[in-house]
Amino acid sequence: MPPRSRARPRRLCQEPEAVTWAREKAGLTKRALAARIGISEQLMGEIESGRRNATPANLLKIAAALNCPVVVLEGKRGSNATDADS
Repeated sequence: MPPRSRARPRRLCQEPEAVTWAREKAGLTKRALAARIGISEQLMGEIESGRRNATPANLLKIAAALNCPVVVLEGKRGSNATDADS
């Protein structure tokens, strides 16, 4: 059986770059933010890289921990990867 690789989700709830920007602006490491919201550092890294989707509940927790409106962290609605290619 071939090794399984994790494909990037088709639609993300979060904008990965926005999550990273807000975390850095708050002066937190991935480890510190993950501990504050009760997830693993690995999952936090995967959310920031776009390899995993943040659940709506986790996105709310991230926004609260960063003292940031959740709308700042949310993925753009209606956009997809092919839009950037054209």
